[in-house]
Amino acid sequence: MPPLSRRDLLAGGASACAAAVAAHPARAQTPASRYDLVLRGGEVVDPSQNLRARRDVGIRNGLVAAVEPEIPAAEARQSIDAAGKLVCPGLVDLHAHVYPEVSAIGLPADELVPWTATTTYVSAGDAGANTFSLFRHAVAARARTRLFGFVHISSIGLAGFPVAEMLNIDYAAAEAAAKTVAENRDICLGVKVRVSADVVGGNGLEPLRRAVRAAELAGPWAKVMCHIGNAPGDIGKLLNLLRPGDILTHAYSGAGNNTVRDGRVVPAALEAKRRGVVVDVGHGGGSFDYTVFEPARDGGFGPDTISSDLHAVSGNTPGMPFMPWVMSKFLNNGYSLEQVVEMSTVKPARVIDRVEKLGTLQVGAPGDVSILELVQEPVEFVDTRNNRRRGDRWLKPVQTVKAGRPFGRPFPVPFAWP
Repeated sequence: MPPLSRRDLLAGGASACAAAVAAHPARAQTPASRYDLVLRGGEVVDPSQNLRARRDVGIRNGLVAAVEPEIPAAEARQSIDAAGKLVCPGLVDLHAHVYPEVSAIGLPADELVPWTATTTYVSAGDAGANTFSLFRHAVAARARTRLFGFVHISSIGLAGFPVAEMLNIDYAAAEAAAKTVAENRDICLGVKVRVSADVVGGNGLEPLRRAVRAAELAGPWAKVMCHIGNAPGDIGKLLNLLRPGDILTHAYSGAGNNTVRDGRVVPAALEAKRRGVVVDVGHGGGSFDYTVFEPARDGGFGPDTISSDLHAVSGNTPGMPFMPWVMSKFLNNGYSLEQVVEMSTVKPARVIDRVEKLGTLQVGAPGDVSILELVQEPVEFVDTRNNRRRGDRWLKPVQTVKAGRPFGRPFPVPFAWP
């Protein structure tokens, strides 16, 4: 078959959400209808339970209420036929840009769902101290998608893009960032900083030092997410500033002065992983290079979490950083389906650590489900440096359910969401 194009992926996701999952008509609630929604006959893949088997999933009152070999049809108020598809916990994207209109590159999370099958996004520094309140009240509060965020160490966040926000160090106000993080602990995970030579200019590692300081001021729970591209100065000094639980994103960037040098993982990167720094993909439009990733993988510096870095620029690039497509790259490059789903669900959910059982399909977990099709056919992938790899399977988004409410058909009655 011809190589997959971006048009194929987008058209396939949109049409699949509309038609590929058949819905049984809604019927009146009766005493026998134990579940608001049942997903029938799919292959459940839930690494949190070491579960990969054909199961029905019942959701009631926004939570997973049952995962059983079969749930009688009479017990379901609505059903989705997932036969032949993968039924996974709702995908969790630890690094995306979902603050439209204020962040210069932010996209509306809900509009992305047909192509991403993602139920939880983390806004990776779109907002700074000056703009986070609007993200909370006007964006996160109104989205069906579950949203969290990092406060950028720059008080203006990414509002000035493409002008780099850290060329002027005065924007890096540690106290203001810390106050914003601490006051929004329920949806804010910590502090974001971009540390690339073209972003920081002559300020070197000072933005990172201030980000660490802000996180420490906010509280011991606050994390730093450090974007790394062509790092300024000694890469070891940068990595040594990161603490256990902090996140190194764009870990396989080919921009230069990164985690791999001369085909070998730099020692400071391995030490950072050993002490508990989270290694995140952050694919984006310029931050995933197979020639960096492959030696990193082989050298013990594989990813802990898969994320998209999807935004208005990266979403139009040949690398197509939509979560199922990014997952597919790892599925064809050394990782099993279970590992890929784990790095896209329960592992980033543990980093977020705000919602009990997020990223799982355990009973009592949020009723968030991503239905995917595992398409078996020859396919070609491209990274952000135009390196190409061939594969034989890819993950196609089919249907997405958030808190028991499907995006698209079947439409709930009444049509509302939490």
